[in-house]
Amino acid sequence: MPAEKPDGGGEREDTQRPGPRKVTDPRTLRALAHPVRIALIEALTYGGPMTATEVGERIGETPTTCSFHLRQLAKYGFVEEAGGGRGRSRPWRMTSLGLFIPGPSSDPESAVAARTVGRLITERWLGRYRTWLDTRSAYPAEWRQAVDSNWVFYMTPAELRQLNEDLTALLRDRAQTFRERLTDPAKRPPGSLPVETLVFSYPMSPPPATSDGGAGAN
Repeated sequence: MPAEKPDGGGEREDTQRPGPRKVTDPRTLRALAHPVRIALIEALTYGGPMTATEVGERIGETPTTCSFHLRQLAKYGFVEEAGGGRGRSRPWRMTSLGLFIPGPSSDPESAVAARTVGRLITERWLGRYRTWLDTRSAYPAEWRQAVDSNWVFYMTPAELRQLNEDLTALLRDRAQTFRERLTDPAKRPPGSLPVETLVFSYPMSPPPATSDGGAGAN
């Protein structure tokens, strides 16, 4: 999931979290399907433990709103108290290092819930990308020249799957190098910023119709 800038209250020690949590249960997915909860998960994932007040300042919500949604996320095991403090001064932390929501499910209820959560997450991704487009002139040239690429290929489904597997393997290898920096600010090199990498690949046109008028075979 995408990141908020990891500074301030997010620099408490938080180094023991496991990898991304796989979420498939429809009830649990529905519990995620709220923009404030997605924002809280992003902020705590990339900013580390924070109180309801601190995370509220980060995402632009009141402490009361954040307290309510943090308790709901805790009910489903996404967050937990980090220890210390009382009431709204209690810091909260993620129980895992982000989330993983698998692709299309054969269970209709799960598929609908996953689509809803996926749409919320994608809207946040694209919102941050639009912000980058609107503000990139304020960045040094070295940052402007380092980002963005776009490719169009004619591919079969098998080739597309292989390409995505290759890209995933590359990013997973790099993630092992960079993951420590998420939870340990001391390991972030001078001049580094949180960078979000999105990999989208999708057909640009529908499949050709078959002789019976339907779409091409899968």
